[in-house]
Amino acid sequence: MRKLLIALTILVSSLAFGASPVNYDGETHIQNIQQLTFGGENAEAYFSRDGKWLVYQSTRDSFNCDQIFTYNLETKESKLVSTGTGATTCSFFIPGTDEIIFSSTHEHGASCPDKPDRSLGYVWGLFDFDVFKCKQDGSNLVKLTNTSGYDAEATVSPDGEEIIFTSGRDGDLELYVMDIDGSNVTRLTHTVGYDGGAFFSPDGDHIIYRAFHPKTAQEYSKWKTLWTNQAVSPVRLELWIMDTDGNNQRQVTNLNSASFCPYVSPSSEWIIFTTNWADSTGR
Repeated sequence: MRKLLIALTILVSSLAFGASPVNYDGETHIQNIQQLTFGGENAEAYFSRDGKWLVYQSTRDSFNCDQIFTYNLETKESKLVSTGTGATTCSFFIPGTDEIIFSSTHEHGASCPDKPDRSLGYVWGLFDFDVFKCKQDGSNLVKLTNTSGYDAEATVSPDGEEIIFTSGRDGDLELYVMDIDGSNVTRLTHTVGYDGGAFFSPDGDHIIYRAFHPKTAQEYSKWKTLWTNQAVSPVRLELWIMDTDGNNQRQVTNLNSASFCPYVSPSSEWIIFTTNWADSTGR
């Protein structure tokens, strides 16, 4: 399985794409690293099922906030597939189709949303996103959610039949599943705090996600303040896993750090994720 590292550029570890690979001193786990994007801010890239394409979000050129692009791994060409207005996030291929999903604010205004209040610390803004589906070339755009507030962080089940996403529709950030056409929305998590960034395991039996659940009075107070300001702090997140029906929810990590982007290996034996646990500065 090819592993993907995402920062302000997109990197890939593989020999399949024809560019000159690079190995870094001290890097013992990932080899043949190739840079795919240059300039701008590029993030959250995911492979198509056939491994020939990436879909990702990027702030670049004339765009002042993220838009969704596809990247052809053979031709090295990127193509805009979102509307070019508003802000977008969290794109994903629908297996077995030529379609993708992503979240966008474009129906609520063509301009980028206001940046979150940094006096609250390092926070992500909970903008008025809705989940959309379209063809891989951006055509046939269909809106899948229609509630006010945050509907984002959507990914698709391996069989292409269900979408899991994070929503604030019930007054807290919880995980929901819905059919691929947006119907039959079901809430899976019910703990105060943030549950998000979820992925189905490749065998379709589990959902892995990141979460912050306040436990002390101080943590509850901070969470309430953040929610009032429609923001979430990602500086302390643990990984959780559950069955696809929402049962058997259990915590996987206890690192007291920022751990996110989890994904289950095809063998179901391992989880790959990103964390700042080993950073002594706590950044």
